[in-house]
Amino acid sequence: MRLILLLAGLGLANAAQAGPLTFNAAKELALQSPALAATAADLEAAQSQGKAAGRLPDPKLRVGLDNFPISGPPAGTFGGDSMTMVSVGLMQDRPSAAKREAARQAARAEVTTAGARQALTARETQVAAALAWIDLFYTDQKLAALAAVERAITPLRDTAPAAVTAGDARPGQALEAQQKLAALADRRSELLADRARAAAELTRWTGEPGPQPIGPAPDFVINAEALRAGLPDHPGLLALDAARQTAGAQLAQARAEAHSDTSWDLAYQKRDGAYGDMVSVGVTFGLPLFGQARREPLIAAQSARVRGAESQKAAGERQLLAALETDLADHQMHHEQLARAQETLAPLAQQRADLETASYAAGRASLSDVLGALLDLAETKLSILDRQALVARDSAKINLTYGTAS
Repeated sequence: MRLILLLAGLGLANAAQAGPLTFNAAKELALQSPALAATAADLEAAQSQGKAAGRLPDPKLRVGLDNFPISGPPAGTFGGDSMTMVSVGLMQDRPSAAKREAARQAARAEVTTAGARQALTARETQVAAALAWIDLFYTDQKLAALAAVERAITPLRDTAPAAVTAGDARPGQALEAQQKLAALADRRSELLADRARAAAELTRWTGEPGPQPIGPAPDFVINAEALRAGLPDHPGLLALDAARQTAGAQLAQARAEAHSDTSWDLAYQKRDGAYGDMVSVGVTFGLPLFGQARREPLIAAQSARVRGAESQKAAGERQLLAALETDLADHQMHHEQLARAQETLAPLAQQRADLETASYAAGRASLSDVLGALLDLAETKLSILDRQALVARDSAKINLTYGTAS
């Protein structure tokens, strides 16, 4: 009993927290999801890291004791030899300009990749929230339609015993209304489970507990030509292009190994007072004489990666276009099926239910005939709502996935 009360209390708490949620509000809340915050942090990290790319390394400070005698008459003395000195020097390494530029190119590609990933995550998050809202909205519509059918059948169940008593129906027919209502109760249980799943999914993306969708349902206009023309700017393709840029930067880094690095140093050398102090200046050049056997295989490997990245981008373009065309075809099919159901199937089902009900009232039709017609009408109405949901899902998915709808 205590468990039942606890569960009831939790249900009331959730109901108290539940609030109306429009389609546009759900999309806006989706942009505040942790998944998008994570990609924003990655982008910020890439941008910050890119500022350091191609910079010179820190200089080095050298402090030493040079030419200190350890044998002979001046051993162990600082002023016994003219070459003994304390030196303080500064050294600076300078990687080649080609290597620094390749590092900057790789950093720019990483920023582009992180930005494309964030944009793609934003689209996917909004699509998921939009579809969950649509599922929840139309499930509520189906539950309302089912309740209307139950209200229409209940009076028939109540009049069934009187019809048996009057000899207008067989005893077995008196149970048929109860059987139909039980079947509708099963259907209602399925819809309630669907609603719970859709609500949980919507809460996942929006953070709203117990969301209550309020209309209107979204009504996107699909411009197929504009969608096709905008595909090159799709974040998924931008990410593939960034991968190609990264491969190109790595190829540039492999080729830059042929360019020698340099370094310079400056030192002040303090000797005994009997001798003069000295200054040393030097420049060091790397000699890439023996690196060809190492560089050429690396260059060949990175060249292959560049070709692979270019092929992946070309394949991604074809895949994205094929996905758009498939979704457009499905949307056209669902739209035609919805129109057919609204224009033909629904009027016929309603007409049949009205005729059977009138015939039953006049004693020319059986209870079974009326129940069958009412259930067919219910199924038709639920089917129309299913088709409306599919059309709405298609239009939202297509525009939010491939277009710039917000």
